[in-house]
Amino acid sequence: MGSAVELLLSEVETYCRNAGVAESTFGRQAVNDGKLCSRLRAGKSVTVETAQRIRDYINLSAPQAGTIPDQLETGGNKQKPKGGKAMKHVTDDRPFRFYDNRQKYLAFVNTCNEKWKVAQRATQELTHLRPSPPALRLFDAGVGDSTVLSHLMRAMHRRFPTIPFFIVGKEVSLEDVRLTLEKLPDRFIEHPSSVIIVTNLYYAEAPWLMPNDVAKASALNWIEMPLQGDSAHEFGEQLRGMDKELVDGWQVKANEKSGNPMYVRPSVLVMFREDHRFLLDDVIPRRGQAAGGDYDLILASQPWRARMNAEFKVKHVLAPLAKSLRPGGRLLTVQSFGDDPGLELVRKIWPDEDPFTVDRHELIKTLKEYLGRAAQNYNFNAGSDAKSIIRYHMHTLPTEISEAIGTSTLFAAWNAAIYVGQIEDERLEPVISSGEYLDATADVLHKHNGIWFNDETFVVSRKRDN
Repeated sequence: MGSAVELLLSEVETYCRNAGVAESTFGRQAVNDGKLCSRLRAGKSVTVETAQRIRDYINLSAPQAGTIPDQLETGGNKQKPKGGKAMKHVTDDRPFRFYDNRQKYLAFVNTCNEKWKVAQRATQELTHLRPSPPALRLFDAGVGDSTVLSHLMRAMHRRFPTIPFFIVGKEVSLEDVRLTLEKLPDRFIEHPSSVIIVTNLYYAEAPWLMPNDVAKASALNWIEMPLQGDSAHEFGEQLRGMDKELVDGWQVKANEKSGNPMYVRPSVLVMFREDHRFLLDDVIPRRGQAAGGDYDLILASQPWRARMNAEFKVKHVLAPLAKSLRPGGRLLTVQSFGDDPGLELVRKIWPDEDPFTVDRHELIKTLKEYLGRAAQNYNFNAGSDAKSIIRYHMHTLPTEISEAIGTSTLFAAWNAAIYVGQIEDERLEPVISSGEYLDATADVLHKHNGIWFNDETFVVSRKRDN
């Protein structure tokens, strides 16, 4: 996008966050265009007159600090939320980072089975792989708490029990790296010929385990952890003892322009069994060498915020990952789709909410355009909805969805819906203070006898040489 369009979009995003209004509502009220923001993110330009109308609307309508947003006005009288306190507005104009909200994330992954469904889908890709020496190479573009990766590694061992594994996981969150290390000891027992690597590098760097910037490359924090012994207990003790190295290596800071978390120090953690060093000599990466790339399978599950435009997702995520595939390698991407009770619940509160505007077809089209002539080296499979869409549920007992639904179930369902829908905290405050979200949640749970969500998937594969 041009700088003028980016600046205008930033002003609109900041206004919508502070005012607590949906972007589609803003677009209709300001210039009678509910898709204004999605068009701006797609790089569409606006006339000087339209841009001035947008800024005039913002200047006339922007709430003052410490005031109540328009949504809480009733009959011309401003109503304070319950508790009598005026709503505090965010003054930080950095773009909102939904997936940094740790509490919502943990509540979501522990009440919904998305991780298991994604792992099941990723396992299907193993039947298409033809690994070549010295190892089967896997890249997880967002390890999270490693639930998906650990499931996938079990399936890999079952299908390829004697082939060494070279596995790289990208993760910027220190807490998720800790959770990942807790799941690895058993993996080193079942499949001892494994080299498992965790890094905080960017998507354009992580597949190759090397920063693009020369200065950052020279400061690369390379940690090699050969595990001693032959028991899961011993491995677990050694991995837990690495906390100081993790704290030093996984510090983050916010990007001043985008608000995205950035690594303070580029770090790579390499783990393998010492008693298998000789056998894994050609698999273990060395500092200073671009040892990544050439992956048989790449899993990119929810690697971006849904509201980002297709150009951003392709340039910063999909294109670098596709380029790191070896011939015959496959990139499986998973993202939220909507058209489910979760989105229905969100729209009971915000009728115009539309967080999933960039579908798999648009992403593939944009990726082809970005790759240019190189696109002829790839196959792009969007699949039909019947094959592409996977459904996952929030866990509930058969007796929980009754006439009187328990408060914990209501809270869990509401949290899952706003997490998947990526609703900012600033927009939640007036809704939660009124209590209307509980009634809306109960209505949806009763209607569908529970709550579920849809993800969509697509595959980009590199053509084989033969």
